[in-house]
Amino acid sequence: MTTPVLRVRDLRTYFVTGRGAGTARAVDGVSFELYPGETLGIVGESGCGKTVMSLSILRLVAEPPGHIRPGSVIEFEGRNLLTLPAEELRAIRGNRIAMVFQEPMTSLNPVFTVGDQIAEAAIVHQHLPSAAARARAIEMLRLVGIPDPDTSVDAYPHQLSGGMRQRVMIAMALVCHPAVLIADEPTTALDVTIQAQILELLARVQRELGMALLLITHDLGVVAGSANRVVVMYAGQVVETADTPTLFARPLHPYTSGLMQSVPRLDHGREPLHGIPGSVPAATDWPTGCRFHPRCPYAWDKCATEEPPVLAGPEPGHSARCWLVAHPERRTPRST
Repeated sequence: MTTPVLRVRDLRTYFVTGRGAGTARAVDGVSFELYPGETLGIVGESGCGKTVMSLSILRLVAEPPGHIRPGSVIEFEGRNLLTLPAEELRAIRGNRIAMVFQEPMTSLNPVFTVGDQIAEAAIVHQHLPSAAARARAIEMLRLVGIPDPDTSVDAYPHQLSGGMRQRVMIAMALVCHPAVLIADEPTTALDVTIQAQILELLARVQRELGMALLLITHDLGVVAGSANRVVVMYAGQVVETADTPTLFARPLHPYTSGLMQSVPRLDHGREPLHGIPGSVPAATDWPTGCRFHPRCPYAWDKCATEEPPVLAGPEPGHSARCWLVAHPERRTPRST
């Protein structure tokens, strides 16, 4: 396998909360690699740390109250982004690493045309004159499938539909042809047909530009059809990593299995869905031992007292943070 374009090692991003509530360990020891041309899916419930992790990569976490702990490493093309001077980081952010945020209406500036907002990155990072930057903006609008880009370049965000605004956000992110694109819930709040169009668009421009894609979502259906590999997060940690076919065929972690059982499937007929009991605990008070043990149907005494390390599964590249990997005979649901 080639050298990773992005390597995250033991990333810890904490927030100091007020009124004596303690420290929220939103991201607590996350590690993964992203390879050139690859789509890596990051999956987990709301509150598991996905978005904070993505903002940490670009050092967009507000300090204070947030802070990335010493010992964390975010390596892009061989350089640790966490130790770069601000000027060098600005040359990478939005240029070599770009991000599509969750909500396009709050990410786009309502008083500037979409063309001006797309062109700005080309002017700042690639030093294009205004006319050339405008031409590049029209080119990017055409690339992402905006109808009549020569006219749409002068439209304001409120004049576009939600799906079109999301395409504009993608055009803004791609204008400098980044090596890595981080897409944080790019299909949230869009209807199903528009979701499919956005995912197809991301796959097409990824092939054309040869970039790596970090796809952050809570939707397993999205990663099933889009990702080469999947990282499953829970309670600020990575709990399972595998290539997509292996993960869906043979999940190791009970949390991953629970996520899959809660997804509607056509081949299950009228069989009821099985939700995961409980909810993600507060980041200020993670459980001792395995953080999933209060919700796990297989938990035993060891799970409540000893935190499991990341254990290698039977197949290459498949690992899980679960004692069941070392003790498969324990995979018997506990009595309720």
